[in-house]
Amino acid sequence: MGDLRWLLLLPLSLAAFCGVKGCLECDPKFIEDIKSLLAKLVPSEVPGRTHLLERQVKEMIRLSFKVSHRDKMLRVLDVQKVVNLRTWLKTELHKLSNETWKGAFILQGKLLGVRQNLESKLNEILKNFSEVACSEDCVVTEGPILDCWTCLRITTRCFKGEYCAEDDPKKAENREIALFLILLAEVVILGSALLLFHFCVSHRRKMKAIRRSLKKYLEKKLEELMGIMDEKERGSEVRK
Repeated sequence: MGDLRWLLLLPLSLAAFCGVKGCLECDPKFIEDIKSLLAKLVPSEVPGRTHLLERQVKEMIRLSFKVSHRDKMLRVLDVQKVVNLRTWLKTELHKLSNETWKGAFILQGKLLGVRQNLESKLNEILKNFSEVACSEDCVVTEGPILDCWTCLRITTRCFKGEYCAEDDPKKAENREIALFLILLAEVVILGSALLLFHFCVSHRRKMKAIRRSLKKYLEKKLEELMGIMDEKERGSEVRK
């Protein structure tokens, strides 16, 4: 278990020194192939050709980087699926190279569509593989597995810990803070309600006590008045 833990942590430590990469760029020839294929799409006489090609290459590379590193859980993928993705992308670019040149604007729109399709495919494949590799049936994975952060191949078939966490520590910390604030707000509201209830109950009891005291006072005064009236009546009868 200890060896496995070190094996899983090794790519993280190497990433700090090697720099972060993306799944598709782990093939040294990938970027060169993309540059070559894109160059065939733009005629040499097109104004600003060099700038256009450089921007499209960067967009293609940035896409793979963005998708591969949005979440730690999306950093591993079996090598064969990576190869299939590169083959699909090259096929799409070959198709565009066989079409008639209709201007830079039209080409950029078509390349945008290719990047969107690639992003969707890469997202889906990474997510599906993560669910398999982190499940009890992870043994169904075949062939070498690629760590897209470091371009290292991993022999481990089943992943635990950081690869399969629900979310990264920062998100978990933010969620805990949010839950704490919600709980704190509920405690404040409940405390305020209890204080208000206590005030109302105390006030009601005081009012009842005041009414009882006032009633007794009035009864006493009424008895005194009745006694005075009786004495006056008896005194008038004696004088008669």
